[in-house]
Amino acid sequence: MPFISCPLFRNGLRPAGQENDRLPSKEPDMAEQLTLDEVSRVAFLARLELSDDEKARLMTDLNGILGQFARLQELDTEGVPPTSHSLPLQNVFREDTVLPSLHREAATANAPEKRDGNFIVPQIMED
Repeated sequence: MPFISCPLFRNGLRPAGQENDRLPSKEPDMAEQLTLDEVSRVAFLARLELSDDEKARLMTDLNGILGQFARLQELDTEGVPPTSHSLPLQNVFREDTVLPSLHREAATANAPEKRDGNFIVPQIMED
């Protein structure tokens, strides 16, 4: 099998051990359905161990998602400007203001061990 056509990857997948040259891109056909072999291959590449039942369930779920994208492709978007969000966004951060912080004595008051106003913690790395 020299090349696996997969709607999830524009350039398809090459089996292990073959050249990794980029293949000519083809427009994905949204009506195309994923097969169990394609789901197995993607799971292999993602280093996922899936049972046959999980692969079948995942194939059904992914084909449902691809079906929803196919429905979106049917919409007339002529004259609709591209957007990155469905709603306009604005910065919701507050202004930076300097506020008083805890005094060192108050911050370390409940520390099990402290020295010179600093927390003393167990060593985790060897010398």
